[in-house]
Amino acid sequence: MAKNSKKYDNESITQLKGADRVRRRPSVIFGSDDLVGCQHSIFEIISNSIDEAREGYGDRIEITRHTDGSITNVDYGRGIPVDYNAVEKKYNWELVFCELYAGGKYNNNNSENYRFSLGLNGLGLCSAQYASRYMDVKIYRDGYEYSLYFERGKNIGGLTKEIAADSRTGTIIRWLPDDEVFKEIAVPLEYFQDMLKKQAIVNDGLVFVLYDEESGEEFTYCYENGIAGYISELCGDGALTAPVSFAHETAGRDREDLPNYLLKFAITFCFDNNVNLLQYFHNSSFLEYGGSPDRAVKNAFVAAIDAYIRNAGLYKKDEKKITFADIEDSLVLISSSFSTVTSYENQTKKAINNKFIQEAMTDFLKKQLSVYFIENKTEADKIMGQVLINKRSRETAEKTRLSVKKKLTGGVDFTNRTEKFVNCRTKDITRRELYIVEGDSALGSCKLGRDAEFQAIMPVRGKILNCLKADYNKIFANDIITDLIRVLGCGVEVTSKHSRDLNSFDLDKLSWAKIIICTDADYDGFQIRVLILTMLYRLMPALITEKKVFIAESPLYEITAGKKTHFAYTDAEKNAITAKIKGKFHIQRSKGLGENEPEMMWQTTMNPATRKLVQVLPQDAEATRLMFEVLQGDNIKGRKEFIEKNGYKYMEMVDVV
Repeated sequence: MAKNSKKYDNESITQLKGADRVRRRPSVIFGSDDLVGCQHSIFEIISNSIDEAREGYGDRIEITRHTDGSITNVDYGRGIPVDYNAVEKKYNWELVFCELYAGGKYNNNNSENYRFSLGLNGLGLCSAQYASRYMDVKIYRDGYEYSLYFERGKNIGGLTKEIAADSRTGTIIRWLPDDEVFKEIAVPLEYFQDMLKKQAIVNDGLVFVLYDEESGEEFTYCYENGIAGYISELCGDGALTAPVSFAHETAGRDREDLPNYLLKFAITFCFDNNVNLLQYFHNSSFLEYGGSPDRAVKNAFVAAIDAYIRNAGLYKKDEKKITFADIEDSLVLISSSFSTVTSYENQTKKAINNKFIQEAMTDFLKKQLSVYFIENKTEADKIMGQVLINKRSRETAEKTRLSVKKKLTGGVDFTNRTEKFVNCRTKDITRRELYIVEGDSALGSCKLGRDAEFQAIMPVRGKILNCLKADYNKIFANDIITDLIRVLGCGVEVTSKHSRDLNSFDLDKLSWAKIIICTDADYDGFQIRVLILTMLYRLMPALITEKKVFIAESPLYEITAGKKTHFAYTDAEKNAITAKIKGKFHIQRSKGLGENEPEMMWQTTMNPATRKLVQVLPQDAEATRLMFEVLQGDNIKGRKEFIEKNGYKYMEMVDVV
């Protein structure tokens, strides 16, 4: 085996120094070198200001999103100490802005400063400075104004110090994330809005003001009542239960040989059928992946609710116990915890894994929930009833999903599994047309009148199920509907929270370029057409928005003059045709599709050159949705009112039919 010519010896080991520790490996500090990492670097700066405000210094933080991509953060805290540090024998500005693992938050477990802080790793301000194209700093403290300026991690001009014009205190930092460090630095407005709103929720009374130069807009976020105020705003008056808050302070350790640390937490929750939300914060940092608090909440809620249901005898015989998914469907909960020692999974602070925090929160929450259920029986009964509804709906949906999967999937080609379906020859999906026709008689005439190369026929037997009134279990038990779904090939779109596992829609798997609904031009035909459209609207609305659905217009009249036959699709067309005929003519009300000759079917309904297709368009989606639900849904009162108000407009149609 040939030896590699590259040397690997003592001189091969190198060390990144200074700004290169961040600039060349940003993912180690910020979690990634993309937009998410850039956003985290921004939060590192803002979090220092939040820590100051939490300590009682400043009640307002101002952030400006500039048009050039730079950001300005203004706080009214004590101002960062930047003068000479006799203990460290360095200037504090060098420690804070240029040294990783330096800061004022390392002794927080034994100190009054920053006991509960977002920034405990001593990395944020320095790493954000290193990752910036420039950073311009103004600090006000002790009656002085201090100025610092950095470019790509290097200080330019040292520290300047002059007497301040007034007695204000605080820090102003303007910086531009560097596109040599991050692949993307165009942080959208939505990130700032979402992040600042979250911080306002968990920092009661702290005012965040966001100025956006791009739009010229200003946004203010403040929740005087914190989490409870936000949950009340989110759920409104329609919540199943009123918001409940628990709070606790304690101390403990993650391991017997480690020192105790302080922990405090607050949990606010309610149950709601229209909203569900789980959010966890630790030391004000949003825990996207939760960790210890998430595990505590899940364990406590399942244990407490399962115990209540069992003791109340609400489970059916041999019924399985609830899972957290059954609770989560209707739960709105925000947890905010603080500790003097925190084990973050990494610098991005998206999860914590403190063993003591999980155990303490679990034990406290289980006890508080048990007491709450006993003292508030009406609320408890509502919660238990809803959780059991969620559980049984989930189990029914799972059975339906397995049944649907069995019906709609498998290795056999659908042409061999769908009764009376007549396929076409071409495999070119851009040409394939599916005619959904009314009944077996129409199948015969359409089959003989079609172009078998690209036109397929799928008959439906009578009036299909109204899919707006039926639940998914009933819909997918209907053979006509499942046959149609199978032939279409693209699956179904399901958005119900209890049935979302049924969602299988994939437009790329649609087997047809056009789906053409072809029914008789009479009352029954119109109703079948509407029911088919209702099915598509409920189960596959994307077929309508993607303009795949058409209606084949059948002629109302057959007008014969000598050897020539004319077809009229409306009364106006009939009058126009007869006005032009000189001599005798015969008008016949058009027969049903099943009675038409194949030649007539080809000429009037199937020949692309002569047929009339009406495309079902999505332009007014909201009006269409409301009309479907008024005419086909469960709102009987609304339907009656609509008919009373608008029925006269359709009397002419009834007379014609």
